[in-house]
Formats: sequence, C-alpha cells, structure tokens
Amino acid sequence: MSKDELKDYLNTHKVFSDLVPEHIEVLANHVDEKVFAAGEVLFRQDDSAEKFYILIDGSVEVGVPSIMGPALVVQTLGQNDILGWSWLIPPYKWTFEAKADHESKLLIFDGKSLLQYCEQNTDFGYALMKRFAGLMSERLHSARLKMMDSWSPAGWA
Repeated sequence: MSKDELKDYLNTHKVFSDLVPEHIEVLANHVDEKVFAAGEVLFRQDDSAEKFYILIDGSVEVGVPSIMGPALVVQTLGQNDILGWSWLIPPYKWTFEAKADHESKLLIFDGKSLLQYCEQNTDFGYALMKRFAGLMSERLHSARLKMMDSWSPAGWA
C-alpha cells in the first residue's frame, strides 16, 4: 500500500476517520505491512508491547493463555479491526495473546514511536487515547463474557 493509499484508508477507517489530517500523517509515517501465516503468533501475554495492528485481510484470534492446553479464544478479529492497546498503558506488556487464524495481512504501527509523539503532542495523544479506550472496553468485555461462559460454575459471575 502506498503512503497516499494508506492515508486514504485511515481517513475512511471507522476509528480514525475523524482525525485531523496532521494526525493521519503521523500515523502514516509509523506503519509497515506484514503478512502472517496461519497459526503465526503476533504476540504473547506479558511480552513487551510496542505495536498495534489493523487487519487488512484475514483473521486473528485474541486469547487468554491457560495453564494447560490451548488458549481460551475471547475474540476473533477480521478485516479493518484494530488489535493492541497495551502499547499505550504502563507497564507496556501484552494483556492477551494473538495469532493469525488464517493467512492475514496487517498494518503494524510503531506504538513506541507514536507514544513518544503522544507525549510531545497532547492533542494527538488525547485523540488516540479516546479511540483506544473504546477498544480496551470492548476487548475486556468480550474476555469477561467468554471466561464466564467457559470457566465459571452456574450462578458465578
């Protein structure tokens, strides 16, 4: 995707469409593309979090690792979904784990550099924080519901 195509994409993305052009430009300057193979891990719980992702094509499973056996998948994300908010919040460690469910093309944003920019430009930082706060709430709500369905005895909440 060219830089102009990337800016056009971000300008129409449901989460970023109302950002000012300067903020879109900053995001466009801190991104790469990558294709992940089916089963490839994007990140693991407690690893250092320095990125966030937008899925262009494919799907990614977000899960909670278990002590024994496979992770509990709490959400499967698809086209245009955003993945990753841990780069914004100390201690900057992933809360969940994620792996490609199918071959998936993603935009990978340099969260570490963007966080430094947020510290210098509070308008940009506030704009991103508002958007990512909604994503955090959605992800945690999905995780809670999935864990209640999968792990709790009847009547426990």
